[in-house]
This record gives sequence, structure tokens and C-alpha cells, in this order.
Amino acid sequence: MIHSGPTIHSIYRYPVKGLSPESLARIVLTAGEALPCDRAYAIESGPSGFNPAAPAYLQKSRFLMLMHSNRLGALKTRFDGATHVLTVYIKGKKAVSASLTTAEGRAKIEAFIAGYCRDELRGPPKLLNAPSHSFSDTPDKVVSLINLASIAALERAIGARVNPLRFRANIHIESWPAWHEFDLVGREIAIGTSARLRITQRITRCAATEVNPDSGMRDLDIPKALLRTYGNNHFGVYGVVAAGGEIVVGNSIKALATSSWA
Repeated sequence: MIHSGPTIHSIYRYPVKGLSPESLARIVLTAGEALPCDRAYAIESGPSGFNPAAPAYLQKSRFLMLMHSNRLGALKTRFDGATHVLTVYIKGKKAVSASLTTAEGRAKIEAFIAGYCRDELRGPPKLLNAPSHSFSDTPDKVVSLINLASIAALERAIGARVNPLRFRANIHIESWPAWHEFDLVGREIAIGTSARLRITQRITRCAATEVNPDSGMRDLDIPKALLRTYGNNHFGVYGVVAAGGEIVVGNSIKALATSSWA
């Protein structure tokens, strides 16, 4: 089916916070939840205070992430959503593969990270997880969206190619006017036949966006470029799932005139 209006260009989830994305053709959203398995795991860099029995939001600085460890950007990973087996590659070669659901598997991944990120660690790395918890950069369970037309506008402004994956968003949208996403804050959008997202806020960008997702090197100061060009360091928006349903690459997206929330 061909859509003339805004559509989903691509869908990504990040099973382990700070590591590479998984491209998805479709996913089922649930009201009030993040994408299934998005930021389901995080790697503690020394004691963080996270309690799996009572999971709560912690600032991203408690975990390994691109903002402080750009070497993570050179790792490519594959995640099996059924088995939770994580496979890590360096320059196309498998470095380690193990299940994140077993103590032995987690220890294997942790040992690899301890060696690979030894210069950035503040303490022993530990893989963290709790049922239904998402290690988001915000206290809310959110879905992040970027507008590919805004990427193109930024590229023109700074005279350089900007890989959309720098922004680690869940949904990439095409055929919105540049920066239209900011106009939707406080409104709902419908995706496909049943899913709805309430757009809650702009996303403030940090040094993680400086890292080239292809090379793992810092090569563009995106926050400074945004501030210099637009007077703020915002890019993309967060949404909360107001109504669940399956979303598929190519789905149409429509801004709603009325909202289901007060």
C-alpha cells in the first residue's frame, strides 16, 4: 500500500542501553509501556543503587552509555527476543554470545565488557534487568520519535551527513515537514489502525549524539550545532502509548484533532 502522507520509515529498539539497535519490521505497542525489550537491560558501571525487586528510574550516568564511552559505538549486537541471547561483534567478527537470562550468560557478557571498557568503568560491570522495567533516559516509559525531514534540515545547516541512528530513536518518520514534531507536543498521533501516542516533550540531546554509529568515533558536536543553529539542543520527541496495537514499517501517521487524555 502506498501512502502519500506521513509514514513510519523504520522502527528500532535498543535491548541493552548503550549498545546498538535492532531493526524491526513490526512491533506491538501496549498502553503505558515502552517498546517490548527496549532498554530492557543496562550495564552498571560500578554500584548504581538499582534494585531489581523494586525497579525505579535512575539517571543514565549510572550506566555505561555512549555519552561517556564512545567505544561502545564500535560494537554491533544482535538480540534474540525469544531467547534473550545477545551476540556482540567487533569489526564483523563475533566477540561473545550468551543468554542474558542466566547468571552464567550475564557473567560472560560482563567479562567481555570489563575488558573492552576497562578505561571507562568506575567499577565492575553488571548487567541489570527487571520485569517490565525500561532503562529510559526519562522516568516515564516512552517511545522516542525522530523526523527524517528534520535530519535533512540539520544536515543542510551544518554541511555534513547526519546518520539518524545517532539519535537512538524508536520510530523514524518520513513525510512530516521539518520540525513538525515539535508542533505536536501535547497532542496525540494515530499510527496504523489502532495505536496512539501522546507526544509529551521534546528530547534534549547530550554528547552521545557526537558518536558516529558506524565508526564509534566522536566526529560531530551535535548538541553544539543544534544550539548554534536553532538556539536549543532539542531533537526528536517522546511519546507515551495512549492506545496499544501493532505498528508496521509503512504505517500511516495522523495527528488527531481530539485527544483521549485529559
